[in-house]
Amino acid sequence: MSDLIQRKSDHLDIILDPSRRVKTRTTGFERWRFEHCALPELSLDRIDLHTALFGKTLRAPLLISSMTGGTRRAKSINRHLGEAAQALGLAMGVGSQRVALESEQDWGLTRELRQLAPDIPLLANLGAAQIAGKSGTEYARRAVGMIEADALIIHLNPLQEALQHGGDHDWRGVLAAIAHTVEALPVPVIVKEVGAGLSVPVARQLVDVGVAMLDIAGAGGTSWAAVEGERAVSPQARAVAMAFSDWGIPTAQALTELHQALPHVPLIASGGIADGIDAAKALRLGADLVGQAAGVLSCATVSGEAVVDHFQVMIEQLRIACFCSGSGSLRDLRQAKLVPAE
Repeated sequence: MSDLIQRKSDHLDIILDPSRRVKTRTTGFERWRFEHCALPELSLDRIDLHTALFGKTLRAPLLISSMTGGTRRAKSINRHLGEAAQALGLAMGVGSQRVALESEQDWGLTRELRQLAPDIPLLANLGAAQIAGKSGTEYARRAVGMIEADALIIHLNPLQEALQHGGDHDWRGVLAAIAHTVEALPVPVIVKEVGAGLSVPVARQLVDVGVAMLDIAGAGGTSWAAVEGERAVSPQARAVAMAFSDWGIPTAQALTELHQALPHVPLIASGGIADGIDAAKALRLGADLVGQAAGVLSCATVSGEAVVDHFQVMIEQLRIACFCSGSGSLRDLRQAKLVPAE
């Protein structure tokens, strides 16, 4: 368990250190731009960004994506994120709850988090490897119950596990375990990748077993291959990992393909979302929600107010993107003209 906790701490150190970030491929959003509307005939202040998730109203279509679980720092980070999500009316996904389930250290992943954020959609989180284990269903129920979650995220990270020292290498039976979890839980199940994207064939498999929502989590954001390369125990292991630093389906490509193939499946776009303009593009390309994790992590180490400030900027950028594309609501934004960038 101490190795697992150290690994989680290493992940935070690497993501928070600009000098250790490896340049990977882009998200693909830079290939698109909105056609500017010089005569919007709208009031900027009256643009409606409200949406809903699992029966709860959001004041903007944003998800504070799963970030961290299992380290001492995670307690304050999750508190700051929960405070901000409640203040702004955004959804929040917690980091992996594995350590909290397998040790006496909950690091703030308790009903205390729900008390901080009583009105928002709060999403529990476990890895596919844990779901596929012999205690998978029990873990899933406990993960949901310990924070009174509205849904469970199951994250898929086969590339990271393949490159990780001591990672889970046997992924046989994962789909069946997800199907069993869907049947066993009283709340919806969301499945997300962690930065390499979801393909259409995989998405179809997940939808067919009852998964309620998919998080694209495409390439262009944090490269977990590069993160594991930074943690590698030998030069050889680092060389293996770094070869995969740009592996994956770019977020915009994965989003476009999934929305075209499965137009009625709710989608979360995450993976390298830089600002509110990226968020607007993602919503136009088919996302129902837009998630951000690493982009707000440094603020989350400071205070809830810093997280609020960060997302207020992003929300205002999204609002102005709506205004200048002639979109008075999210429904209108999804019809706005998006053209290839020159």
